[in-house]
Amino acid sequence: MGQKCNPIGFRVGITEGWRSRWFAPKGAFGEFLVEDQKVRRFIDDTFNRQPPFAGVAKVEIERTRDEVKVIIHTARPGIIIGAKGAEVEKLKEKVEDLIDRKVAVEIREIKNPDIDAKLIGESIGEQLKKRASFRRVMKQKCEAAMGSGARGVKIICSGRLGNAEMARTEKQMMGSIPLQTLQANVDYAQSTAVTTVGSIGIKVWVYKGMYGDEPIEQQAPSGERFRRRGRR
Repeated sequence: MGQKCNPIGFRVGITEGWRSRWFAPKGAFGEFLVEDQKVRRFIDDTFNRQPPFAGVAKVEIERTRDEVKVIIHTARPGIIIGAKGAEVEKLKEKVEDLIDRKVAVEIREIKNPDIDAKLIGESIGEQLKKRASFRRVMKQKCEAAMGSGARGVKIICSGRLGNAEMARTEKQMMGSIPLQTLQANVDYAQSTAVTTVGSIGIKVWVYKGMYGDEPIEQQAPSGERFRRRGRR
């Protein structure tokens, strides 16, 4: 069953939190849901589909009785914030006009973009649009993720790869991806690269280890880093 469903949705409510956090009466639920989709699509079109690319990986939405709080996870927060926060104020005004509610915007930086599935997929898509070799790009991203601390990476590209007449699927995988283990922290994302010969779908799985297992960087004490170990 873990092979056949979205790894994020599979874990929501067990080890992953919800991307939208609010309660609504039955009559307003559909309206709030459409508003959330509008906000996410607007932010994606603004920061991921046109330069300068801000690398927005995830948008979380929280609602109170008075306002809507939009939390943007990005690899390049400076682009969204702007000089003295001017760009954030513009974004806030645009989102308020879009959904006609009071909005608060919070920016959170992604410390390690090399192991974020959404950012990996978007980066591959941008390079495929520039006619880069798909095999080389997929291998580079897998190696970069493994070098940044990922336990396993899997990338699947589908479509008219390399301008071929026949669409096909290519896969690149390193490490392990325990999809059926709910305690495994597996990040997943889908992206689409719209090229001149057609759309190429990109799926990315990144296994970051078990939940709660934070990697501890072991450092040698000062003065002992370059000392050779003697024979016993």
